[in-house]
Amino acid sequence: MMKTLLFNPSTIVTIDTSGKNFKKGKELSDIGCLYEHSIVIEDDLIKDILPTASVEKNKFDEIIDATGKTVLPGLVECHTHTAFAGSRADEFRQKLSGIGYEDIAKKGGGINTTVQAVRSSSFEELINLIKPRVEHFISQGITTLEIKSGYGLNFENERKLLQVINFLKEIYPIDIIPTFLGAHTYPPEYKNDHQEYVGEIINNMIPHFANQKLAEFCDGFCEATAFSINEIDEIFTSAEKHGLKLKLHTDQFNSIGGLDVALKHKAVSVDHLEVIRDEDIPKFSSSDTVAVLLPGVSFFLNHTYAPARNLIEQNAIVALATDYNPGSSHISSLSLIMSLAALKMKMTIEETISAITINAAKALCREKSIGSIEIGKKADFAVFNTSDYSDIVYSIGNNLNCLTIKDGNVIYKLKNAVE
Repeated sequence: MMKTLLFNPSTIVTIDTSGKNFKKGKELSDIGCLYEHSIVIEDDLIKDILPTASVEKNKFDEIIDATGKTVLPGLVECHTHTAFAGSRADEFRQKLSGIGYEDIAKKGGGINTTVQAVRSSSFEELINLIKPRVEHFISQGITTLEIKSGYGLNFENERKLLQVINFLKEIYPIDIIPTFLGAHTYPPEYKNDHQEYVGEIINNMIPHFANQKLAEFCDGFCEATAFSINEIDEIFTSAEKHGLKLKLHTDQFNSIGGLDVALKHKAVSVDHLEVIRDEDIPKFSSSDTVAVLLPGVSFFLNHTYAPARNLIEQNAIVALATDYNPGSSHISSLSLIMSLAALKMKMTIEETISAITINAAKALCREKSIGSIEIGKKADFAVFNTSDYSDIVYSIGNNLNCLTIKDGNVIYKLKNAVE
């Protein structure tokens, strides 16, 4: 049995939940800091947290010196579209000249531009495009990463994307979680026959991808320009039948009832919520569905920010994610997302930390094993080169992570930062 000591950090931000494994409402502010403590790791689990003064260093096989550093649970990135090809820089230029995201989509741009690029890319080309993106996430202290399909939009290419995501899951030490997002938008060939495409998702894609265990979650985009509540209801009914867990993009540009469909199906998370109606916010207080907020999209599109303060005050489980994608949030920095959440959505620094650890873990059904530094959980840690956790959010756009530890093993080390 391998015994490792994460020794002498300045601060351990435990996100202790006393076994509850998520933080709701005002609980997000309680991040449970320990000082002058060290963490005992046995194999891949947290065995103990001890006062540093009582530690006998000679009893350990390995010592990771974190003197002067801040230790957080391994960060959890619970909403990304990392599996894409091509560039949408030209659309970015159009947006800057005043053309809206939905207008670009109506003219055949938007998601379908990326779909064409993905369809014309081979499995190997996609792997080579995505690997540096995954490695960039790892360098930030991210130890669990969700990646959606959704840029294939037919059986063959959605399968290709899911196979790519599953291949990456095998070759990287972090947990990579595949989500099927065939209901992202309507591909050009089904532009005038939505029901046929919904049928293709329900009758062919979901049964096959679930049976082959290519996806853990099924997601959809419920929006005026995408899928209606009735279509999402059909898709979710099929996904549940085949054992997939549910997530939903909803209330991004229009509030058309997606939240109610998601709650009816007990979705694990609802993501976006930029234009959620005030009267819908209290629905979270009695629900374990996670509200995943994506301030990078609002920043990138100059769009409304989700009402984080109101959601927290109404006792929601709030998480944060990058929504990293080529069109509406070409942002892969989770610390920048935390800064935007603090500055633009009025979240406290402590709330942003809870939102990218334990609550993001809950948005991926991993909250019992990761997301907080509690005895018995996985030894996943992000070690930051500062003695004050506030610096993580204050240092806007800078990555202060110097060490990423997954299952007790150092998988990323910033040169010269840790001896």
